[in-house]
Amino acid sequence: MTRPTPHTLEAWLKLLDSVSLPVPRHSYEQVQAALADNRSSLRDIAEAMQQSPALVLSMMRAANLHNSERNLAEPAESLEIALNRLGLKRAEELLARLPALDQAEIPHGLRQLQMISQHATQQANGLFGNRLARLWQEIHWGSLLFLAPLWPLAMTHPQLLEEWELRVIHKGESARSVELELFGVRLLRLCLTMAEHWHLPAWVRHGYRLLLSERRLLVRVLHIARDDQDALRQQQRMDEDPSLRRLLNQPANTVLLANGLALAAQQAWDCPHMARWQYLAALYLQVPMAELQQQVHQHAVQSAQQHADPDLFHPAEALIWPWSERRVHRGLLPAAPPSAEALVEWRKFCADLLVEPSRFHNPLHLTTYARDALVACGLQRVIMLMAENDSSALRTHQSAGLPSDLAILNLPVSNSTLLQRLLAKPAQIRITPENNAQFSALIPTSLRRLFKGDHLLMRSLSSNGRVIMLVVADQGGGPMSEITVQAFGKTAQCIERAFNGFSQRGG
Repeated sequence: MTRPTPHTLEAWLKLLDSVSLPVPRHSYEQVQAALADNRSSLRDIAEAMQQSPALVLSMMRAANLHNSERNLAEPAESLEIALNRLGLKRAEELLARLPALDQAEIPHGLRQLQMISQHATQQANGLFGNRLARLWQEIHWGSLLFLAPLWPLAMTHPQLLEEWELRVIHKGESARSVELELFGVRLLRLCLTMAEHWHLPAWVRHGYRLLLSERRLLVRVLHIARDDQDALRQQQRMDEDPSLRRLLNQPANTVLLANGLALAAQQAWDCPHMARWQYLAALYLQVPMAELQQQVHQHAVQSAQQHADPDLFHPAEALIWPWSERRVHRGLLPAAPPSAEALVEWRKFCADLLVEPSRFHNPLHLTTYARDALVACGLQRVIMLMAENDSSALRTHQSAGLPSDLAILNLPVSNSTLLQRLLAKPAQIRITPENNAQFSALIPTSLRRLFKGDHLLMRSLSSNGRVIMLVVADQGGGPMSEITVQAFGKTAQCIERAFNGFSQRGG
């Protein structure tokens, strides 16, 4: 269920603090077994727990909140310290209260964000862990938890994060304007507030404070970092300004650098965001840019070997693509085509729709099959709107991949020339970036809010010579797989034939 969208820092804090993040069932069971085994050391238990970032966050939050209330100690900087403070009995009780779900049941956006956190941890360990061996724990756990304030947001409002990414990262809109419009607050301020409220490790809070209050100094450091053809001149420029040298040389910066690299890699290996973080990391490590890039690529591959998931995007995949095609975000590349298994399921649904005499008990039974056929061919968001008998309005009949409370629509046809055209006779419209401006203003606002993005399919279906339904679908708003587009057209034909067969069933 989609929750109301807060627009103040206090309201966001209250909402996100109340979210219970799910743990993958296989990780849950491994940790449960480790806690029950009296031969397990704290390190054994911590290693089992770190396979689930949500579980690490829950334990660290609980331990640090417990100690802050009693003013007993500084926040725990590692999971082992947190477990020691909690005690194993309390850890077992906390585990029992967390929801355990199969991997596929955990929201896609949350899993993608947590995979980015795991990639950042791999980058941090590989780039900085050996050089700063005494600080390995702070580097490791701080890097894993840096994006944790966004994890509950990916549970409650994933569509807002997707829209932010599309508009800020890929369309270049002002982050400030977009964030105030979508969230009512700046995201960095929200993340810092959450990190402070949860008493996350000091290096996590340091990173957000640096981004919020030291941006001018960071820009000056970046100018020096770009001057990478003369290492001696770089060093002299840093030595001339002690404030810059102090800023760059803080070990806590490793957490921010690793997460900057991991986040930028989600967009592209050769994008300006990636170049900035690579220059900063190369200057911090005092290594040539080419050497830094090679290390970053190697650590990405190692992360993919450990954390890749078939339905998530890991930037290591893009390392084998031609350089000119490294536009890695799923919003810029065509969506993946349906798997062979999904296509087998899709064909079965279509075959059932075409059975004669009709096997369906009522229109709802029929459209449920139709909806499932559309999903099986790779469509991620679908809404099926039935026309009133006089074609004056369209009402939601079926939906998939959309918030159930938002997808209940009643669209007057008289208010939209596009709907009038689609209800006049069966037709299909494919919206792309090339024609989006032409059609976007014609789509009712309430429908457009459900399908944000530049790619959309709309098709009206008829039965016995009259348009009875409008189907609207996409693959998350990004470019669509051509296989899915073709399957959408064939499915629509099957649905029309199924309705014709159903209407003649008693004849």
